[in-house]
Amino acid sequence: MTLRIAKFLGSLLLSFILILVIWWLFLLAFPNIGPIIGRTPIDVFNYLFGADDGTSSRSQLWSDLGITLKDSAVGFVCGMAAAIIVAALFIMFRPLSQTFMPIAMLLRSVPLVAMTPLITMVVGRGIAVVAVMGGIVVFFPALVMIMNGLSNAPRQISDVITAYGGNKWVVMRMSSLPSAVPALFSAAKVSVPGAIIGATVAEWLGTNKGLGASIQRALPAADYDALWASVLVITVSSIVLYAIVGVIETIVLAEMGTKPA
Repeated sequence: MTLRIAKFLGSLLLSFILILVIWWLFLLAFPNIGPIIGRTPIDVFNYLFGADDGTSSRSQLWSDLGITLKDSAVGFVCGMAAAIIVAALFIMFRPLSQTFMPIAMLLRSVPLVAMTPLITMVVGRGIAVVAVMGGIVVFFPALVMIMNGLSNAPRQISDVITAYGGNKWVVMRMSSLPSAVPALFSAAKVSVPGAIIGATVAEWLGTNKGLGASIQRALPAADYDALWASVLVITVSSIVLYAIVGVIETIVLAEMGTKPA
């Protein structure tokens, strides 16, 4: 298990290094973007740790990051909870899936930015808009993956539970949900970066707080150092949270004797 975790974290580290290399090569390939707008990873590092006002910049960035992480957690929990409940209902009552799944996929095709003004008008600019927008980003991919996991529960176990008088809810609790644990973790890993994106968009267009608002303020002020630093922090946060979920997945599935989905 330790070796598996080390390999997983090593692959994420390589991915992050690759992102930095691509970032650098992109700025080299399009020199017209910089040096006024474009910032290299070294420029961002100097902005945060080398400049005279680096302490102030870091303090503001960490404060905004704390708000964004809280907002991401709200969206993640709301979206995952809704996806698990809806997926269970769709599996137990197939007509529901056949009726509402196409509608859900149609709604997913609407850009989140286009839905933001309507969502803000309905629920306001507080934590509710964060929960709705973050939940929307998390909900749809998680729903599909969780439904697939629930559908792959061993039929023999379900038949035995049914033979002993168990109803659909008992089958779901004792067979389908335990079998879907790998799919649940896969959905969680995919949803964590999505939750951060949803929170950032909600902050940008709804709450005016956190890293989303920081990016919004940096653009008209031409504060490109803060802009690129915010983007880097969002990227690193997504990778770190993805890694945390992946490590937990490895430990839990090893204890269960189950392979990842």
